[in-house]
Amino acid sequence: MSALKNAAIGVRNTNFSRCLLSALQKVSQHGSAPYSSGGGTAVEKEYALEMACSNIRYGAGVTREVGMDCENFGARKVMVVTDKRLSKMKPVQTVLQALDEQKIGYQLYDDVRVEPTDESFKECIDFAKEGNFDLFLAVGGGSVIDTAKAANLYSTKPEAELLDFVNAPIGKGMPVEHKLKPLIAVPTTAGTGSETTGTTVFDYLPMKAKTGIANRALRPDLGIVDPDHLITAPERVTCYTGIDVLCHAIESYTAKPYTERTPRPANPKLRPSYQGCNPISDIWSLFALNLTSKYIKRATFNADDYEARSAMHLASTYAGIGFGNAGCHLCHGMSYPISGNVGTYMAEGYEQDLPLIPHGLSVVVSAPAVFEFTAPACPERHLEAAKALGADVSGVRNEDAGRLLSDVLRKLMSELKVPNGLRALGYKPDCVPTMVAGAMPQHRLIKLSPREVHEDQMAELFENSMTIY
Repeated sequence: MSALKNAAIGVRNTNFSRCLLSALQKVSQHGSAPYSSGGGTAVEKEYALEMACSNIRYGAGVTREVGMDCENFGARKVMVVTDKRLSKMKPVQTVLQALDEQKIGYQLYDDVRVEPTDESFKECIDFAKEGNFDLFLAVGGGSVIDTAKAANLYSTKPEAELLDFVNAPIGKGMPVEHKLKPLIAVPTTAGTGSETTGTTVFDYLPMKAKTGIANRALRPDLGIVDPDHLITAPERVTCYTGIDVLCHAIESYTAKPYTERTPRPANPKLRPSYQGCNPISDIWSLFALNLTSKYIKRATFNADDYEARSAMHLASTYAGIGFGNAGCHLCHGMSYPISGNVGTYMAEGYEQDLPLIPHGLSVVVSAPAVFEFTAPACPERHLEAAKALGADVSGVRNEDAGRLLSDVLRKLMSELKVPNGLRALGYKPDCVPTMVAGAMPQHRLIKLSPREVHEDQMAELFENSMTIY
């Protein structure tokens, strides 16, 4: 233990070293403490963290190797999952050519819905059950990769109901204990980081809010991050996926510390994917935030800026590793009813016949209000986030941390031409009770807020997000 402490003291990032030392001291205090049996009266706090991530391969043109990857997995029948738009474009054509070259059999499923629903999930799951595939290959953004995760999960457990694995209290939150098929993810957007995580999210239509499933078993076995796929992404898609990266990074960095999460699991297999901020995720999240700050505007407004779009692809993956282990909190929890209750808003740059509020937009619209609210719980981390976004934090008092970070975010959102709050997306103040009702059950997210939030405070956050500028 003394060697580890010396290593921690030697780390140049003082915030990280303090966090690491604190974690080491807690582990030392526990020693070889047994897991909670669940039978005691005291609720014990967590004392361990677990790092999990998909294997990631990065490089321009690396998608051409995917046929060999399928062969290496022993696959003979592959389900290629994508959407209608992408099925006609180079990323999917490159994948299919690679499969043909290795003589790998496949079936193409291109009916993925942008911002998937429980209904679109079920359609893909049914296709997967009928096909009896031995590998899943997702080519697309977060919607595609999340849909493939669901198809893999439920086709390998055909008797399961959809809500069996959905996060409680909306679903049963059952652990995933059966073996899934291999999953390869080829992301074509720089945003969700779904190629790294065990999370899948969908609109649950009966509730008019998003929900999801979070379990390490859902993680892709391999994420192929190929920057060649970003060149054709439209401006607004690049913008909204990019600001999703930004929120992933800040939320995971400012989440409740993992040592404050309760209860301690009775078995390590029950330890959640979203564990709270921790010294491993901190590194990935802060690095992602610095990259995003440097490149998001260039990537958004210059489609031919290969350096910027490549950097955002890496930032998305870095943030995915960060939040995939630490978790997000209020911005994402509030986004679920924002996107789920969409009225007539039609997002520019998205080939969608139905009203749509893109995920990144639904997340960032509450960010200024959220981080002003959460800052009192950990002002130093909010100042660190503001600094990463280019703010001068010298001499800034802790009590002003939330206001500074919110102002920095408003400026960046204005420069990126983000719509001016919930009103611009079609919402009015009388929608707030519905939004609160959709956000409060998102325990996986809102319980990771560093500052506890109640219904009246949640209502105030939605009210303060009606306009941004």
